[in-house]
Amino acid sequence: MSAAPLVTVAGWVLVHFLWQGALVGCATALALTALRNARPELRYATACAGLLLCLAWPAAALVQALQADPGAPGPSASLHGLATGMAINGAAGWLAWLQAHLGWIVALWAACAGALALRMALGLAWIGRAARLDTTDPAWQARLDALAARCGVKRALRLRVVDSLASPVTAGWWRPVVLVPAALVSGMAPPLLEALLAHELGHIRRHDYLVNLLQNMIETLLFYHPAVWWISHRIRVEREQIADDFAARRLGEPRRLALALSELERLQFSGPHLAQAASGGELMARIRRLLRPDVQALDWKAALPVFGLAVAVAIACAAGAHAFTALGAREAAATRAEPAKTLVTRTALAEFDSCAKPHYPEADMAARHSGTVTLAFLVSREGAVLRSKVSRSSGHASLDEAARRAIDKCSFRPALVNGQAVERWTGVQYVWSLD
Repeated sequence: MSAAPLVTVAGWVLVHFLWQGALVGCATALALTALRNARPELRYATACAGLLLCLAWPAAALVQALQADPGAPGPSASLHGLATGMAINGAAGWLAWLQAHLGWIVALWAACAGALALRMALGLAWIGRAARLDTTDPAWQARLDALAARCGVKRALRLRVVDSLASPVTAGWWRPVVLVPAALVSGMAPPLLEALLAHELGHIRRHDYLVNLLQNMIETLLFYHPAVWWISHRIRVEREQIADDFAARRLGEPRRLALALSELERLQFSGPHLAQAASGGELMARIRRLLRPDVQALDWKAALPVFGLAVAVAIACAAGAHAFTALGAREAAATRAEPAKTLVTRTALAEFDSCAKPHYPEADMAARHSGTVTLAFLVSREGAVLRSKVSRSSGHASLDEAARRAIDKCSFRPALVNGQAVERWTGVQYVWSLD
């Protein structure tokens, strides 16, 4: 595939994810609301599934579009069907504008994603440098090893004391390292710092570092959608609660961990989010949960807008599909209504001298778009067009729509079966060419 079609496909995949991400975000919000009093592990798995779906849906659409027949309808066809099903005024012009600016959309996305990827790489480099160069503390290394044995963590752990941190940080999967702020080693009571280290061991035990890296990659690729950031935030909140529960069970003292977290409330985490930090999530909510776990009541005022948005997005997604499904059902019904054995003596034919030549859209002319569109028209026994649809796209939705609208106004000679005029679908091809 050449660069131009690849950019077009990628651009439409990015545009489509606007409604896809909204639908996934609404579904995830409804699921998390229903699970508000479930174990944090279940909410964590639900949020992770939502974020993975945010990645899998556009990825599957991209692969499908790249493997499709070049003459098949392009990725813009479903947006065209959505606009038709919802009767949006000016939809053709809007789609034409998107088609003309897909190159800029993809270029802007690539620039922003590249900047975020660079930020991620710098964060990983900072963590690697701190793990190699910062000082060790033999006494706290021994306490960490003993605590790891109590918590069932069998891998070798490294502890490094770092000046530029405000909270303990866990990084690495194969050789985990716990970065501890020098201010906490010298200024926090050892039992409280030990509680924070137990929290970090919860992340190590569950391999949270790998999940967090995948989160950052998805945030980098789909940075432009608020639903991705919201779902990712919920994953971090639930992950911190799981680590809190792990530490509280191993220590047998939830209050000690709550006191340790309250000490961190006055500090701000200054390191990269590529690692797990005890100050992640909502500190005050975590402290209250450790001290006084309560059943959460449903906040209808907050839930109703989410439910309404979910319904609106679902209706919008179904509208375009319904438009084409209804056409297909009518065609099938018309076919079934006729005798099984008939002889078609003539197909419906368009009388092109009865209608005007389709007008070349200015935006497509400026972008030098061309192609062949195959249209289908349901012609009545009187020769009038009852329905029309795009059977095979030219690759440009605005060209398809311009041809459909123009030929839709033509007069047709109806199809004949055994000499009798019948209602029939017929195909018409129109070639858009600037030569």
